[in-house]
Amino acid sequence: MKTSLSALIAAAALLVTSPIAPEIPIAYPLAETNSPLLSLPEESSPHPWPSLDPRRLRLHSSAFLVVDDQGHRIAGKAVDSAQPIASVTKLMTAMVVLDAGADLDATIGLDPEDRDQMRHSRSRLRVEGARLSRRELLLIALMSSENRAAAALGRTTFPGGTTTFVRAMNLKAQELGMRNSRFADPTGLDAGNVSTAEDLVRMARAAMGYAFIREATTSASTEVQPYPDGRVLAYRNTNRLLANDRWNIELSKTGFINEAGHCLLMRAVIAERPLFIVLLNSAGKLGTFGDSNRLRDWIQTGLRSERQRG
Repeated sequence: MKTSLSALIAAAALLVTSPIAPEIPIAYPLAETNSPLLSLPEESSPHPWPSLDPRRLRLHSSAFLVVDDQGHRIAGKAVDSAQPIASVTKLMTAMVVLDAGADLDATIGLDPEDRDQMRHSRSRLRVEGARLSRRELLLIALMSSENRAAAALGRTTFPGGTTTFVRAMNLKAQELGMRNSRFADPTGLDAGNVSTAEDLVRMARAAMGYAFIREATTSASTEVQPYPDGRVLAYRNTNRLLANDRWNIELSKTGFINEAGHCLLMRAVIAERPLFIVLLNSAGKLGTFGDSNRLRDWIQTGLRSERQRG
């Protein structure tokens, strides 16, 4: 669901002079919660795929959720537990940039303000001299989780800078019915970016409506030339499952900070069925990928048994 440009800019502009108060809800028209885009069936609903035995599913993520295209919950744990989501935040960043209608071909110079002063994460984009189009910044922010690229997008999208941008992120979250989510910065480096597995399914459903986001998050690699000397920087996707032929992934975003653990949000087709998959706070760099493979095998095995019985 895409917010109109005029509504988003007007709402953000009205709030730019107000102090940020994350604990106070921002008034904004909410999307209908019974919309197919947003609603999730109650946990007590009949299991839509009875051949899948949740007792046989062993995942290491502390919270997870699997939902089909009709909104049926296939499997889940701690689905309404709000926790940091790290760079999964960048999906919301991308939607706000695209909703704003900002010129994707405009050239943006990196600025010292884009440097990570919180965690001192590394970046190959120097704040002195790096210049890329907004389109390129958005691509490497989504595909490779480039933090300075995301920070530059937040700084330059609205006249009010990052403060206005973060408010627009929270307005968008309210519009999507993400009632247990809060955004604090466009990169995900701030542990104040929190959400639940249920809310992240809502965000993923909305993100699927943007062709740019679908393509960027599933691109394997790209190259950019941010410096006058023409030097090429190569970027790769942070989701290694995209290189696995056994996976058909239509949307993807990884994330990691210490407070969030390793996180992964995807829409993937398993056994010819499109599914939204949320894995939060998984231990170990490969934890979400291992859980994804276990989940896929659990679904395929269960459906195979169902066909054999039928």
